[in-house]
Amino acid sequence: MQKLALSAALISVALLSGCSTIFNEKTQTVNVTSSDGRTVKGTVDGTTFVAPGAVPVLRTKAAKVFTTDAEGCNKQTTVESKVDVKFFGNIITGGFLGSTTDYSTDKMWKYDDNVTINCASK
Repeated sequence: MQKLALSAALISVALLSGCSTIFNEKTQTVNVTSSDGRTVKGTVDGTTFVAPGAVPVLRTKAAKVFTTDAEGCNKQTTVESKVDVKFFGNIITGGFLGSTTDYSTDKMWKYDDNVTINCASK
């Protein structure tokens, strides 16, 4: 009887949790560089970054806009979100409840791991 109760509890936990929710943090670290290799300062979501370098961004469905005032560089670089592949595994294993959890926590979203700020060579 105890084995049955333990099995039922484990299955419930698996079905009620989302794969992306378990494996993804609220934030994602994105590597930022400039196309010509120079050091560029900017912001994304109010967080300052220095490229080359890494910056944490909050996972959401919305695109991220990396801004900079560096001379000769694009003032804005937009990076669209996409669904993380872990979410699709959750649809198979967790069904409706697991996928709903991933969607409601925004942890199902992912951005490119590397963002390049386009700059004209000096």
